[in-house]
Amino acid sequence: MLNDREGVIKYRLDHQYQALPADSDLPAINAWRDIMYRLGLIGRIAGKYDGLGFGNISSRRVPGENGFLVSATQTGDLPQLGPEHYAWVMAASPQQNRLQSLGPAQPSSEALTHAVIYQLLPRVQAVIHVHCPEIWHNTANLQLAHTAAQVPYGTPEMADAVATLLRNSGSVDHGIFAMLGHLDGVVAYGASLQQAAELLIARLAMALALEQNQSGR
Repeated sequence: MLNDREGVIKYRLDHQYQALPADSDLPAINAWRDIMYRLGLIGRIAGKYDGLGFGNISSRRVPGENGFLVSATQTGDLPQLGPEHYAWVMAASPQQNRLQSLGPAQPSSEALTHAVIYQLLPRVQAVIHVHCPEIWHNTANLQLAHTAAQVPYGTPEMADAVATLLRNSGSVDHGIFAMLGHLDGVVAYGASLQQAAELLIARLAMALALEQNQSGR
């Protein structure tokens, strides 16, 4: 069963409203976020996902540390983001369903999932969460790792499921998985924003080829 409600922050948040750290590298994260938006992997579609924006992107702020810059909640529908649309996550405790952050806006509802990836895989520098029905519906055909359909997004259960998936993957710095309990939800992570984005684009191409083969085109 699908347990899904888009854009709802389900973790306990301790957020301080203030400016982002001066050394936040917004141009780099914004460039790849713009590409995801142009591809329709981040955005908003009337009549889907309760009519709300979807997708988010993050980048580890300092290599080896768990703090990360992440797009804010409900910014998916915006064509371009500015400093006011990001938050810096300073600490997270998935087991306690708690997150500590600062910035002009609150972090994405998927920030807890991003935090788990950064905590377990120190070499990962970027995480991108998108909505891609082509990849999601072809999870089995693409042999993608995935969390179970009964696990709702943005919860400690999802954090636990992602942690188990990562431990079983054998990967140390990149990968991609589908969240079957989050309609069309797909997450890619990598040693750079470019690597994470390229993983998504490559799987999208594979999914489109599969669908064209199935339709006889």
